[in-house]
Amino acid sequence: MFNVNKVRICLTFLPSCVNSRVAVRVPPALRRHQHRNFSSESADVKVLYDGLCPICVTEIRFLQFLQRNHPGKVNFIDISKPGYDGAKYKDISYEMAMEEMHVIDEKDEVHCGIPAFAVMYSAVGLGWLGRLMMSPLLRPFMDKSYAIFARNRLKWTGRGEECTTGRCEKKRH
Repeated sequence: MFNVNKVRICLTFLPSCVNSRVAVRVPPALRRHQHRNFSSESADVKVLYDGLCPICVTEIRFLQFLQRNHPGKVNFIDISKPGYDGAKYKDISYEMAMEEMHVIDEKDEVHCGIPAFAVMYSAVGLGWLGRLMMSPLLRPFMDKSYAIFARNRLKWTGRGEECTTGRCEKKRH
């Protein structure tokens, strides 16, 4: 039988991000406060995305559509533009941002990978989706799936390894 009191919470480890891969036992008294609130009350969220990635751009356009009634709530920063300066965004370099999704929340904290998607979705009114992605049952699957996507997205979108440093363009045949 499943015992809720013995649930372990595992988060993604990246030194530059808020979350870490540690198993934490949460006492029942604190359990309702153990996760970040992914409500749509966020403000000044910055989403760093690869504007040359067709998959990424499609998702960003959808999120921009969702926030059309609340402009400015989320700032979408295209890291592929020549003027991108990581120093303006918590020292997240182009190379770091190309490895995986980075989102800077309203508290100026950096979130990477699946937690970044959860913050981003919450900011545009899809908090339920962020909570679902972060749920203990789905999170391991989401982490593994996203890791596969992040590792292969350049190849899948017709760009090579040269895109991980400097700037890149979609390959022309």
